[in-house]
Parts: sequence; structure tokens; C-alpha cells
Amino acid sequence: MKKFLLIFLIIISQMNFAQSSSDCGGNVQVCGNTPISFTPTGPGDVLETLGGCLSNEHFSIWYTFTAATSGTLTFMINPNVAANDYDWAVYGPNVTCANLGTPIRCNYSATSGPTGLNMTATNTTSNAGGSQFCSFMNVIAGETYYLIVDNFSSSANGFVLSWGGTADLVSPFNSANQPYPFIEPGSPGPTPNSPREVIICTDPAVFNFSSLTAGIVNNNPNFSVSYYNNSNDAISGNSPIIAPTTVNTTNTYYYAITYSNPSAPIGAINRCRIPGNFKFIQKAIKATDVTLTACNNNNTGTAVFDLTTANVIGDPTVIKKYYPSMFDLNAGTNEITNPYQYTSAGGTVFVLITSTAGCTAIGKITLAFFPVVVVNDATLRSCFIETNPSTALFNLTTVSVTTQGGTTKKYYPSLTDAVGGTNEIPPTAAISYIAPNGFIYVRVTNGNGCYTIAKVTLTVIAPVYSTVLKDKIICLEDKTTLDAGPGFSTYLWSTGATTQSITNAGVGTYWVKLKTGDCTATQTVKIYPSEQPVISNVDISTNTLTVYVIAGTAPYKYSIDNINWQDSNVFSNIPRGNTTVYVKDSYNCTPIEVEVVVPNIINVITPNGDGVNDVIDYSALASKKNLIFSIFDRYGAKIFQADKSNGYKWGGTTIDGKKLSTGNYWYSVTWNENDKKSTPFKYSGWILVKNRE
Repeated sequence: MKKFLLIFLIIISQMNFAQSSSDCGGNVQVCGNTPISFTPTGPGDVLETLGGCLSNEHFSIWYTFTAATSGTLTFMINPNVAANDYDWAVYGPNVTCANLGTPIRCNYSATSGPTGLNMTATNTTSNAGGSQFCSFMNVIAGETYYLIVDNFSSSANGFVLSWGGTADLVSPFNSANQPYPFIEPGSPGPTPNSPREVIICTDPAVFNFSSLTAGIVNNNPNFSVSYYNNSNDAISGNSPIIAPTTVNTTNTYYYAITYSNPSAPIGAINRCRIPGNFKFIQKAIKATDVTLTACNNNNTGTAVFDLTTANVIGDPTVIKKYYPSMFDLNAGTNEITNPYQYTSAGGTVFVLITSTAGCTAIGKITLAFFPVVVVNDATLRSCFIETNPSTALFNLTTVSVTTQGGTTKKYYPSLTDAVGGTNEIPPTAAISYIAPNGFIYVRVTNGNGCYTIAKVTLTVIAPVYSTVLKDKIICLEDKTTLDAGPGFSTYLWSTGATTQSITNAGVGTYWVKLKTGDCTATQTVKIYPSEQPVISNVDISTNTLTVYVIAGTAPYKYSIDNINWQDSNVFSNIPRGNTTVYVKDSYNCTPIEVEVVVPNIINVITPNGDGVNDVIDYSALASKKNLIFSIFDRYGAKIFQADKSNGYKWGGTTIDGKKLSTGNYWYSVTWNENDKKSTPFKYSGWILVKNRE
């Protein structure tokens, strides 16, 4: 701390003190044994009666000092310029300026260079030609003395006064009273002797000097700082600067550190002042209002701004804070914490700029939008794909969604993808894009990187088919006409015909290409042969013939001569022998036919062994398939079966050979005709059996 005070006092005392310190009544209190540097510039306002070896004052200054401890005391006055001749005198102890008396030490050697008190000299005074030094002083704690130092050379070159010996001079600036070093305000000037530099952020500026006090005092108790416009006031304590004052960077300003001893308010220690000086240095910063322009993408009404790119100041060392309004900036509220990605609907943002010197400026950032990309929604129509009629092949690059030049287009399957730039439909796929009815989205981007998304409706043009062209059923041997009907621009049949209809079309499958607008639909039509009726079976009862028909399409027509046709399937009075039955259905195609055998009917047998009507014999029908002759009693119980094993004959017996009693019996003869359909036949009737009793 003492080293600090030494440097501090040497530096700050390089001042030209006011003339009042050249008078005894305006003396400078010496505080401690620290060297002091002064430059007297005149004799003062009062020409003191010096006495002793001195006569008149030239360039003089008066000090007073008080011993804090008893012991020896020496000092040395060392001129800043060796050729200067300094004289001096010490008065005391405990005298007043009004009654100084004769000096107890006095030196007027008339020799340039150092002078003062030392431990080797024995004289108490020295006149012209005498020694430059006088004998040391023995001082007692509490004694106060006055010292005048006079530059006989009358030059403003100054000197350094340093102290020695075993005694200490009173001073509040010691570790007991000052536990911490004082901190000079501001920063060092350009040279060691330059005033300290305190930053201001405007010129001129209104400055509150008291804002420096806490930093200078540095928590040392009972110390205070006052501020002045000149060195005279700093030494005397007159006209301190109290209120905030307008300052500039031209003038030098002064301060003095003083101590107030609560237990001895009028003691010498309270007159101790450490002066210092400083200047103000202008470090103002200026912000530039700027405009940031960003993309209002897809016309959402907002954009993402990087506020940090706004060049509001060229100094890269400043700190910037961003606020949505001046109110927030002044209040320190709602700071924008994501200035790199600030989403806004436009307007203004305010930035508080703080330099490394602590100066601030406010910049305004206007948030604007680039011109929007103007797009229009559109519809793209394309013909169906025949193999998958619900889809079509679209060339997305042909759709017109903007008239603005200098844009690029990218295609996406959904709005989410278009906004996020994901799942892009590649250019090659966009030319031949297969899709059903639906939508795709076009992201149109201009030279500023701004985009807007257009919606494109994809419409599959459905196939148009003939409503009159239907499948047909015709007789296998017939021909018919196929007519696709009017309303199509072109026709092309599988036969090569290009007419609306084709004739002489037989059974088969046909197609016709029907063109509507730009699309062609292929329609298939079939001509089926009608299903022929089938005679399922024929029943013959005595001379009645009943024909049963399946398949084909009712109603049926029946004939036994292929000339005369009837609706009934029953024919009466059929002669014995072979008869041909004809049947046709509603399509009136070539009739089907079957030959019917009406057997010779025997109604009575007399199995008496006379060789006449002894048996019923159906062996004449043996060539028929599945020929069976069955006999039933009146209760319907089967009592005999004539077949291949017994020659298709019955002689009035039971299966086990017993003769039947005279009576009526029922019989049936069944077979399948030898035709392609194996038409089943059934011949039935009754027979009288007469046996001998």
C-alpha cells in the first residue's frame, strides 16, 4: 500500500498549485512520510516575515506537518532542474502563522542542487556560501511545524520533497486507517504524467462525479472524495462540484481524497488531502437503423429473421440485446432470446448495443418481407390407364401455377412435405407421375429464396363406355349386329371396322375402341350361343307321350313332325312304332329331336302253357341302354323285374317263380335312348294276368 501511495502521490502532485499555498495561511498539510512533488509559481498573496536566514519570498510554498511518533526527522528538497537554487526554513513547534517566530532550522546557502536536513550536518542554519544541509530535528509526537520552500531562481521547474529519520508524520493514509488501496478513477492516460481518462458516452455529457467515489475509496472507512474544476480548488477545498455537471473532453478535472477522524474532527489529520486529476475521453457509439428483409414463405404472414445479421454497428466487440419494443428495451423485459431465428409478422425490433467501454446506443431494425411469390392453384386432367382405370399418367411439369419469371418449381405429394421440403417427387418422376384422383403440391421459389405453395388437383378422366352395347345371345348358327351407339368421335372394332356398328357378327368375343375427347376406352362385348334345350326324359303311357325338357330358355315349343308346333308337352294317340319328337325354346333355333319307340302294348297274358300270350316279351328293346321291365302289385310293391338275365320276359310269376293269382298288375319299362343325351324313356301301363285256378 505504501508503494502505491508513493507512486500515486508523485504522479498526482505534478500540478501547478494555486498561489494560496504560497502563503502560510494557505499551507499544505503534509500527510505521512511520502515524497511530495510541487511546483511553486509565485510568492503568494501575503509577503510573510520570514526571519532567520531568509528575507523575501520568490516562488514559494508553505507546508505544515505534525509528528505522529517521536524521533529524528530529516528531509531533502531535490530540484527537478539541478541549476535551481531552493532555500527553506522550519518554524515551531506549535506556532501559528501570525506568530511564527525565528526559524529553528534555516538554509540560504545560495547553492543550486539538493538541500535540507540530514543526520551528518551539525549546523541549524546556513547563510550564503554555507552548507546546503542543516542538522536533523528531534521531534515529539503531536508537535506541529511549518516549512517554507522558496525557489530563489524563480523558475516553474518544481521539486521533490522527501522525508527521512525515525519519526513518522501524521497521516490517515496508512494501514490502520486505510486497509485497502485507493483506486484511481478511469484508465491510465497516454503518458505516465497524463491525467487519468474517464469514459463518457456523449460530448458534452452531464456527468455525476459522485459515481466515481465508491470506486476511488474502495471500501476504506471515513474517507470521502470531492471534485473540482481546477487545482486551486482541489488544494483549498473551495467550490466543489456537487451536482451532476456538463463536462467535456478538453478540460482537466480534479479530485481530493480526505479523511474525517470521528474522534478528532479538528485534528491535523483531517486536513490531509490526496489530490488527483483526470480527463474525460469520448467513447460514444452510434447505431445505424437498418432494415432486414426475409421471406414470407407460403404467405403465412410471418417470416424467420436472423436479427444478428442486422449491421447496426461496425464494432464486433459490442454486446447486443434485442427487444420487441422500446418499452421492453427500457424496462429490460421480454428480451428476444432467439435472435438467430426470430419469427415475426414484420414491424420493428430494437437493439440495445453496449460497448466494451460501457457506452450504449439503440438501433432500430425494421422487419420487412420480400415480394411474395404469386401462384395459382390449378387442375391437371389426364386419361385413365386402361390396366388400372382409377389412375392416370400425369406430366406435372406442364401445369401452370405461376406467371412470374425467375422461379423454380418442385413437386411434393403432400402440403406437409412441400412446407418441409421432404419426399420431393424427382423431376424424372414428375414427368410421368401415376396417381388416382387427388392432389399434389408445387413449391415455387424465386431468386430471393422465398416460396409459395400451389395446390394442383389431379383428375383422372374416367373411361366413357357405350351404354347400348351389350352382350348378346343368339342361336349358334345365327348372325347379329353389334352397335356401340352415337356420341363417340371415333370407333375401331376388333374386326377392323371403324363404323358405329358392325353386322354379320357370329358367336364370339369382340372389342371396340371408343374415343371421347382425348381419351379412348376399350369396351369388350360377347355374343354367346343360346343354350339348347335338352329332352330330359319321355314318358309313354298306352298311346300318350309326355316329353320333359330342361335347359334352354322357356317357353318351349313341341312337335312330332317339325311342322306343326304346340305349347303342350303331351301328345295323344301316338301310333305304335318309332316317332320323332322335336323341341325348341324361345330363341327359335334349330330344334332338337329325339326318336321315340312306342312299344306294342300287350294288356293280357294267360300263362297256361298253350304257347299263346303266355309271356310278355320286351327283348325287342334289348338294344336300349339300361332296359328294365318291372311288375308291381296294386299296392305298388315290386314283385318282378325282367332284365338281361331273364331275356326281358315275364310270365306271370313272382321273382321266386310262384304263379300270381288272376288280377290286374302294373308295369313299367324304362331305358335310355341311344342318343348323345342318353334320353331316359319310361313306358307304363297295366296288364291282366289270367291263370288257371
